[in-house]
Amino acid sequence: MLETEKKSFTITRTFDAPRAQVWRAWTDPDEAAAWWHPRGIVTPRDSVELDVRPGGSYRYTMVAPDGSTYPSGGVYREVVEPERLSFTWTDPGDTQAHAPLITVTFDDLGAQTRMTFHLDGYGGQAGDEDVYDGWDQAFDILVERLG
Repeated sequence: MLETEKKSFTITRTFDAPRAQVWRAWTDPDEAAAWWHPRGIVTPRDSVELDVRPGGSYRYTMVAPDGSTYPSGGVYREVVEPERLSFTWTDPGDTQAHAPLITVTFDDLGAQTRMTFHLDGYGGQAGDEDVYDGWDQAFDILVERLG
């Protein structure tokens, strides 16, 4: 795949929650299971494993109402608590060499937190057009959960 075929996007959200709470939503498997999916899909808690440290891996599986499963996983590249996470994102069976990279930053605004989510290098996979919408919906669920 040519580099020009790869896609990227950024989503920024401000949450009515302190940074430590938003960080926990990203790094606690119980919390992640509650929102790491778009609407209408679930992420069973027993499918979520997080080893949140540089070089640590994570995995989770989303399950659609028809029973279809969507496994995801990757490796943490950078973990700077509570400011920044950077990790690969792909099917757990795929190589990490060309996996898309997600970088999430958390800006402390006192009682609020501004999260900037950037996905870089995505493309050429089935369902590509739904990736932005899926993450956007997941963040809607996170807003509700933190509220």
